[in-house]
Amino acid sequence: MTKSICILGSTGSIGVQTIDVAKKLGIKVVGLSAHKNVELLIKQARELNPDILCIVDEKYYPLLKENFPDKIVVTGQQGLINIATYPHADLIVNALVGISGLMPTVEAILAGKRVALANKETLVTGGKIIKRILSPKQAKDSLPLLIPVDSEHSAIFQCLVGEDKKNVKKIILTASGGPFRGKKLKDLQSVNVEDVLKHPTWNMGKKITVDSATFINKGFEVIEAMFFFDKSCDDIEVLIHPQSIVHSMVEFVDGSVKAQLSYPDMRLPIEYALSFPERGKAVAAPLDLAKVKNLTFEEPDFDTFFLLKIAYECAKEGESYPIVLNAANEEAVKYFLEGKIAFVDIMKYVAKIIESHRGQKVESIQDILEIDAEARQKFKNLVEGEKS
Repeated sequence: MTKSICILGSTGSIGVQTIDVAKKLGIKVVGLSAHKNVELLIKQARELNPDILCIVDEKYYPLLKENFPDKIVVTGQQGLINIATYPHADLIVNALVGISGLMPTVEAILAGKRVALANKETLVTGGKIIKRILSPKQAKDSLPLLIPVDSEHSAIFQCLVGEDKKNVKKIILTASGGPFRGKKLKDLQSVNVEDVLKHPTWNMGKKITVDSATFINKGFEVIEAMFFFDKSCDDIEVLIHPQSIVHSMVEFVDGSVKAQLSYPDMRLPIEYALSFPERGKAVAAPLDLAKVKNLTFEEPDFDTFFLLKIAYECAKEGESYPIVLNAANEEAVKYFLEGKIAFVDIMKYVAKIIESHRGQKVESIQDILEIDAEARQKFKNLVEGEKS
């Protein structure tokens, strides 16, 4: 079992829950990072006494260093890399939000670290590059160097333990349906931020909650699953499962299906990633199916939540398309949360950016960052142009 971890994004939803699980499992937290929530980072550091701290926003560096003069205190993107490659950590938990999680994952793998990955954007934008650098490292290690933390991918990962991947026919990703399940586009014209952030089953950060409402989150998970499990997007299906008890399924060539079930509690996939290849003591409530009673499934509404369809199309195109999809969506969600655009505009503007994109080959991290920056600028130009 893991003995020491660094947590990238310790003040976010996954980061806070990771700390809770680590304490229950007796795992030492040796590194913490936050973007700008320095107050919570200071509180966490006083409780956990880590060796190294990172605050990404440089203006908070003096305050953090003042509070911890005897610790290693770093800042900026390089600070995240310092945390990701910290020599005394057995496992790096990447709970960062957005493409900021890409480089720390790359550097952690290059440093031979095992990574518990909650940052979807790492594989959505850099899956091709990650696989390339992971392959020679993984060949020297009997245990996976990349372990999923997302509940859906953790479920698939668990279903595949002991199985030959060539026997996998199909991966089935489940989705709660979000706060607007059953609604049509006309019903979504006037929804506000408060409406969007009321997720029916999961307690998550704002960005991923908005992504769940537009369904692009599930599209990102399809792309992520392609790289995690070496499957074509044609072999990955999405099903709506409102109870959020079945976290995902794997169908095999003989027609049998494996599923992983639990109450919707992110601490369970976090615990699995921290304990792997063992299983830790239960930190989540045991499942009582007699109380659950019903498990229902339905197909997604691709017409209303058309970003899921667009995500599939981007997955098939590959190369630069997922990068542009992610960049446009990150900007759109930011604009929405700031009150600059409506909820339905997220889907409209992202679709327009993808429609205007002409694919580019991706051969390096620099390519990814340049394509990402260009897509963000195109998004801003599009929105500002329509407003003027």
